[in-house]
Amino acid sequence: MSDTRFIAKIALDEKTVVRRNADIEHERKVAIFDILDQNHFAVHGFEENGPYSLHLSIEDNRLIFDVRTEDDTAELVRIPLPVISFRRIIKDYFHVCESYFDAIKSASPSKIEAIDMGRRGLHNEGSELLKERLKDKVETDFDTARRLFTLMCILHIRG
Repeated sequence: MSDTRFIAKIALDEKTVVRRNADIEHERKVAIFDILDQNHFAVHGFEENGPYSLHLSIEDNRLIFDVRTEDDTAELVRIPLPVISFRRIIKDYFHVCESYFDAIKSASPSKIEAIDMGRRGLHNEGSELLKERLKDKVETDFDTARRLFTLMCILHIRG
């Protein structure tokens, strides 16, 4: 029997997105590609229903994990996560990313590396928090949580 505890399709609620620059669009594409390439995602009580189709959106200050069957014919569970606990990390992450993208244009390699280390640290912190908030509903690995945190941040971008 093959393992079906993974995300086979993923969609972001595009109606909440106002603008994206090329760097952000690239990060979105890479995160989705990496998730679809390799991930571990098992919804407690629905492990046998995988692989899953995952629809991510922000509604009423909640990140919504709308988990469906792979063919999108049945909604399995909607998992709302309050984004309030992620607000500081996301704000700091955006600030550091902005500094990073500015730095790669003209800063020294050591400065770029220092900023990138801070960026990765915040990304890891957000990923661990996301994994922790999901643990009673979804079993996932760190790399999958990390990519989902990237998509969560992208959904927070406003014009």
